Amino acid sequence: MGSTPRRSRRWRWASLFGATVLAVTAGGALASPASAAGTNVDFATHCIPPAVSGLPPIDGTTTASVSVDNASPKVGDTVTVTYTVVTPAAGNPTDLALPADIMTPTGKVTLGGAQTGSVTVAGPKKNAPVPGKAPFPSFSMTGTFTVTKAGQITLSPGDYNIHTSYILELDTPCTVTNPPAPTSQTVTATDGTPANTRAIALGSASGDPGASVTVNGSNFTPGATVTLAGRSGGTQTADTATVTAGASGSFSGSLVVNDKTTTGIVAYEGGSWSADKGAGPAVYVVNDNTPVPAGSQKLTTTVKAGTLSMSQAGDAVALSSVDFGKGGASSGALQTVTVKDFRGGPAGWSLTGKVTDFTGPGAKIDASRLSWTPACVTKAGSPSTCKAGSTGAVGTSGATLASTPDATLTGGEFTVDAGLSLDVPAFTPPGSYSGVLTLTLT
Repeated sequence: MGSTPRRSRRWRWASLFGATVLAVTAGGALASPASAAGTNVDFATHCIPPAVSGLPPIDGTTTASVSVDNASPKVGDTVTVTYTVVTPAAGNPTDLALPADIMTPTGKVTLGGAQTGSVTVAGPKKNAPVPGKAPFPSFSMTGTFTVTKAGQITLSPGDYNIHTSYILELDTPCTVTNPPAPTSQTVTATDGTPANTRAIALGSASGDPGASVTVNGSNFTPGATVTLAGRSGGTQTADTATVTAGASGSFSGSLVVNDKTTTGIVAYEGGSWSADKGAGPAVYVVNDNTPVPAGSQKLTTTVKAGTLSMSQAGDAVALSSVDFGKGGASSGALQTVTVKDFRGGPAGWSLTGKVTDFTGPGAKIDASRLSWTPACVTKAGSPSTCKAGSTGAVGTSGATLASTPDATLTGGEFTVDAGLSLDVPAFTPPGSYSGVLTLTLT
């Protein structure tokens, strides 16, 4: 009987030791998986066991992935994120079998690109028993975030913590050694505004005062009352008519144009013009056939339409270097691009870019790791005003650098710049890495 208390104490300390080791790297059962699976990525991890265990810090490699339930959300949508630790940094180093359902994991997912910050995730208190000396099973944690900006948003696995409830309540934090960890998932968010596909075409581009012009429309709301109206520059004239869109959203109507200052014709739903529910302006000119008074001469000149073009200050950008083992942001600036829109008319333009993977000595850096911060300046006197694209990843699918909207009269000169940042993974082999950024003006 005298030895029973000593055996009990030994059993309790052995059990505590086993629970502490589990807290370092073990996990519970998987939570419900997200529908858009992420890529498995490896990253160095530093785990600190509870002080009571007497164990030193554990430095190893974690393999993990981040999945989402919606890879194409709109601004305002809530996205569910699942962070799965596929292979923890270590296994059970003891001969003790560890019991089931003693662990609750929590962690962070790092956001980058168009939206920055982190997502808090947590897993259930559930894990299978782990035999002595056996590897630990994977575990998953879930959380949500609300999309606040349009563009490409990258998701990377972040720090995680293992809380164990076995004899004692213990925590073991595991941190990313060289944050951020590689990108596992990318979502592309839109601004949530449905694209306006309404369009009109005119039966003729000019006519005498009082002539009737045929207006054909498509993609309007079925059954909607559509107003046809003349425009003089940015101002609506007194020439209007109404027509009803058919079941397919199309219509054919006519508008009598009297105002000699007319430069175009629009069609719209609702009580007044709206770019979201309208189409046009389609260019229309009223022929000036006013007789010339006796003793007078009619003088006529022509403004010739030009072209849409771009030029750039150079064709090479040297990004800053990073240290082997640390990685991080390799930054630089885009060579300035000058856009000249001398076409006249109602069409705006869009300047987009896409980049290839960065290749180097026996390795590559994924194109999704290049992000930019666009800027655009409009030259004084230009009819249009340019808008810079969203900050975020460029990638192989591309992103918008700058644009101008459609309007009654467009044109001007614009200078476009962007700050560039390449997120180089830690321990990328030393050497020079190059990718090609292609800009397209439409």
